[in-house]
Amino acid sequence: MSYIRSHALDETGYVVLDRHDQAADPAEWLDLEYVPWRSSGITRFAPLTSYSGEIECNGFWNHTPPRADKDGVWVASQARLAPALVRRAEEPGANVGRCRVIELQPNTYADAIYNLHQDDNNRLNEEGTGWVVRGFLNLTDDPGSLLILRSDRFDPATEVRLPLPAGSRIVVDTQRFWHAVWHRGPAPRYALITSWTSGPELDDYIAENHGDPRPASVPLDAALVEDAQRELHRRIEERRKVFEAQGITMEPPEPLWP
Repeated sequence: MSYIRSHALDETGYVVLDRHDQAADPAEWLDLEYVPWRSSGITRFAPLTSYSGEIECNGFWNHTPPRADKDGVWVASQARLAPALVRRAEEPGANVGRCRVIELQPNTYADAIYNLHQDDNNRLNEEGTGWVVRGFLNLTDDPGSLLILRSDRFDPATEVRLPLPAGSRIVVDTQRFWHAVWHRGPAPRYALITSWTSGPELDDYIAENHGDPRPASVPLDAALVEDAQRELHRRIEERRKVFEAQGITMEPPEPLWP
């Protein structure tokens, strides 16, 4: 038995939707309560849903009883402050698991490549049910910043780079792709990230918003990419030596947004 998957993601594993017009939307993300949480760079998160409606970011499987990344409980105090963001998360009509706003400080391309990670969306997800994917809604206007996707962490030839202007909407199977954001700043980047369950509702939402599975990838200078690759391996080797000195065998990197 397999999972129910959104057919819109069959071709490439991601789609870019029409941009959401945020001209009339308040900057609700500035009023939320943020907590530190490790991710791809210097980050904080403002949870809108959680396992039981508390302001915390842990994976649903790290609670008792453990469960999959579905049926998130709205954090009442946060939802009251951000009704427009709640509407954006609920708009597809798909089941909402974890939902939160990320705050990312400016970084470099080399930082982003080093921080590439895969998510663990489908831990405990039962076969025969919908596969969990993620929706990204960029809240701040960061047209020079890029969502980076790689099917092979160490192969830049597999890299896709998607710009992040205000209102950009991208749906990604982030368990399939290594991903991170290169945020060129100068102010923090904010985005709404929602775990959605695949199925006809999500497919309809993607179709209604003209989901494009093959958007143009932003080109980068080959020397910049090569330098980042060297830095990636240098940092991994540096980390390996630190672990080795402590008598620890370095395991493959774990998902950073568990």
